Formats: sequence, C-alpha cells, structure tokens
Amino acid sequence: MPPHDGLIFIGDIHRRWDLVARGLAGLPSPPRHIVLLGDMECHEPLDRLTAPLRAHGTTLHWIHGNHDADGGREMWHNLTEPTRNPLTTQGALHGRVIELAGLRIAGLGGTFNPRVWHPPKPPRLHARADLPADLATIGPGWTADSTAALAFSLATLAIWPEDVAALAAQRADILVTHEAPSSHPAGAAVLDDLARAMGASLIIHGHHHIGYRAAAPDGLQAQGVAAAWGTDLHGQTLWPGEKQRAMHPPLKGWTPTAETGGMRFHARSGAG
Repeated sequence: MPPHDGLIFIGDIHRRWDLVARGLAGLPSPPRHIVLLGDMECHEPLDRLTAPLRAHGTTLHWIHGNHDADGGREMWHNLTEPTRNPLTTQGALHGRVIELAGLRIAGLGGTFNPRVWHPPKPPRLHARADLPADLATIGPGWTADSTAALAFSLATLAIWPEDVAALAAQRADILVTHEAPSSHPAGAAVLDDLARAMGASLIIHGHHHIGYRAAAPDGLQAQGVAAAWGTDLHGQTLWPGEKQRAMHPPLKGWTPTAETGGMRFHARSGAG
C-alpha cells in the first residue's frame, strides 16, 4: 500500500465500515487524522462505529451527507447527538475551520435542495429562520407530521446560504464538502467561489462515488473520493472501497491532473 502523510479523507461509507477497517489495516502506519466526507448512515452512534478507526490515537473529523438522516431522527442523532457521541461530536466540521496537520480545513456538509437553493439559480431562502414562513405556504395537502419532517430535513441536510456566507468570511487551505464543485458534471460553481473566497487551493468532496483530481486555470484543484475509498490530500489512492460509478471528464475549464493515476475517463456527450 502507498504511504500517507498522516491525513486521510474517506468517501461515503454507507455503512461499509468493513471496507474502511480493511483499508486502514493495510496501511504501513495509522493516520494521525481521518476526515469522513458524509453519508455514513449511522445505524449506531458514531463513537461506537469508529472506535476501531480511533484505536491508535487517530482523530476523527466529519461532515454530513444527504443520506445521514435516511433512518429519520434516530440516525441523525446517532451522528450528531453529543450524549451519544462524547468523543466524535467535537470532530464535526460543518460550518467550521480547524487546523489538522498544519492545514486549515473547512467543512460544508449536505447538498443543495431546490426548496432552499439550487445553483445557479439564486437562493429561495437565505437562513433557517425563513423556513417556518415558507413552509406555511405549501398547501393543505401536507399534514403537521409531514411538514415537520420536511422542516427537519431541510434544516439539517440542505446547504444554506447563511452557512456558506459564514464560511466565506473565514480563511482555509482546504474546503471539504459533500456536494461537488463545478469540476463534476453535477457540481456547483458556488463551491468554487466559496473556496476562492476562503483562499483555499483544494476542494475535496464525496457524494458522487467517483475518484478524480482536476485543476482549474487559476490553480484551484478539486478531488472526488469514491464510496469508502481512502485518499490522501495529494489525490493518491490509499485503498479501494465500493465499485466506482462511471467516470466522466471534468467540465470545460477543469483539467485532469497527474494525480488521477492514469485514470481513464468515459466520453460524455454535450460536455460544456
């Protein structure tokens, strides 16, 4: 297995902790820090699920993905509730900038939801405080329970302009997101803008279950990490996880870099 420099990023686990444990066991030494890129789907508290990952003094940090409440509030609390996770709650990266391995790393969890914001369109809502008035307009077909469930989902899993604005006022070297920047065909340029506003030179994301490395003309780089795969901050694969989804070339304006390891991209019709 290739060496690492102490900082490892792991793509969407989707309960495949066995793949992560196997990958870590194959490394020449345990990492100092692990960053999870969302969609863990915690069927048990994160403290318990990650105990083997933290056994050698490794610190754990994480952002949430769009599937981290698929099991309802119970699954969400297994990830975020401090009383269930006294050890890993402090590793929550969403909306924060922390220093790891001498680098400032910022986190933005969740995905864009049209009810809140669907770039490149402007936001419908800017802050969670806007949500009650907006949900009051959805019509009589919604029960109180279904409205409450939608409010919970939007408040926790959607990307909100207020969170992006708060991060944009800070400085970081690396921006970690679940959603993809514009290097991916389904990504959003607003994340490129956020990285540049923060002074970050690299965006590392999950969500799409593909691994790639690409560079924009101004030097900003983007790195996708596939499901349950481990990579370092240079784009080097440390272990494989689940089978990757079909790869596509990065969009116009982004160039695949050498760190893709000779990865073959599939042609995409109508590339912009």
